[in-house]
Parts: sequence; structure tokens; C-alpha cells
Amino acid sequence: MTTNQLITQIKKKQSFLCIGLDVDLDKIPKHLLEEDDPIFAFNKAIIDATHHLCVAYKPNTAFYEAYGIKGWKALEKTINYLNKNHPEIYTIADAKRGDIGNTSTMYAKAFFEDLGFDSVTVAPYMGKDSVEPFLAFKDKHTILLALTSNQGAFDFQTKQIDGKELYKQVLETSKSWVNSENLMYVVGATKAEYLAEIRKIIPDSFLLVPGVGAQGGNLQDVCKFGMNNSVGLLINSSRGILYASQNKDFAQAAADKAKELQLQMSAILQH
Repeated sequence: MTTNQLITQIKKKQSFLCIGLDVDLDKIPKHLLEEDDPIFAFNKAIIDATHHLCVAYKPNTAFYEAYGIKGWKALEKTINYLNKNHPEIYTIADAKRGDIGNTSTMYAKAFFEDLGFDSVTVAPYMGKDSVEPFLAFKDKHTILLALTSNQGAFDFQTKQIDGKELYKQVLETSKSWVNSENLMYVVGATKAEYLAEIRKIIPDSFLLVPGVGAQGGNLQDVCKFGMNNSVGLLINSSRGILYASQNKDFAQAAADKAKELQLQMSAILQH
């Protein structure tokens, strides 16, 4: 999917909501555990109830890898279901990969070619030759970890090196990589006050912003500092939507939570 196609969907749906499909079998409604594939049954119900309210879905691969081959098959079924039934929705493999060049190429093939995701999250610590293999894929996006919402972000990301914070150096350096127009960036919602500085460096790029809701991020602050002329934001919510109910009405409860965010986003877009 191209960036322009994503922007079109944002305008059409009046939403820049991304729903994180982070499925924990200990948290899903108990009646689903009787299904042959509880993970996919849960995801399908969530997708069916919320697809008109969001523009993206983001499965975190750890929540599938933890269940072995069954989990990986559930991930495959989920992405196939999305690509077949909702090809207009942007898909993100939240895998946080990052390795030497030939290994990165194989990771990219796994998510872009085999599974058919539109994008994948990548860690930049190993530098250019670990990221450019992802960027080589046409009409696919590489979402680079820039400034994350966890406490450990302060261990390295905000440290000053030669008078400039490391995350700013990552942003600036990444702009020089081959096919850097295919880059997006992860910026945690709890770091909203940093967004104005980030926009000075990458004014036109899309930002994937986790941490609104359960992690305490504020939607209005993120939009105030991070929105650009093309919106330029994908706001992710996972637990707050997925686990709104433990009962048989879980999908409707998830839709209600997604609708709350979509309405807030629509108001912001029309402001």
C-alpha cells in the first residue's frame, strides 16, 4: 500500500486509528478457548466489528510466536483474512527486527512476501545496512523505532552525544538511507512533548504512535505536536480496545471503544 492510499483511507474514514492485535489467551473470553483456533477466532471477531473504524491493524508477532506453530498459523490466517476481505486496511507486522544485511533481507521477505504485510517495525541499532534491505521493497514501509514509550527509553534514546540526543541522530541519519521515503517512525504517545522537535527533523513522515489509552498517552497532545498536513499519524490502541469485555459481547465492546477514539479523531480532523 502506498502512502497516498493510506491518506485516502484516513480522509474517507475520518480516522487514523490503528488497532493492535496482541492476543493473550489468558485475557480473551473463555468461550473462545473451545474453538479450534482461539487466536484467529478472536481476531476475526475484532476485525469484523471494528474494520470500519480504523485504518490499520498491528499484530505484535511476540503474541503469536509465544504459542509456537499454532500461533504463527493464527497470524498467517489473520493477515490473509485482512488482505482478502479488507485490502484497503494498512497492516503492520510489529516484529522489531534488525540484523545484518542478508538476515534483514530474509526477515523482509518473511513479512512482505510470504505473509503480505504492508509494513514492519525495525530496530535501527545496527545501522544502515540492517535497514536498507527492508527499504528495498516497493510500496512497503519500514517503521523505524525512534523514541519509544517505555521507561528504558531514557537509557539510550535521549542520551546526548556530541550535544545532540541519540534519537535525533537516528532520525537525521535515516533520511540519508536508500529509499528513505519508505520510512515511518515509532514515537511513543507518552513522549508527546518531544513530537515538535521530531517534526522539525521529519516533517512529512508518518509516525506510528503507541501508548494512547492503557499506557497513559493523550490523543490531543499527540495531535497538537505531531500532526502534519497529511495527518501523518497512526495512533495505536491495543489492550484498551481488545479487552474492553471478557464476555460474549467482547467484539461489540471493542467496537464501542474504537468508536470513541474514531469520534475524537474525526473531531480533530474537522477542527
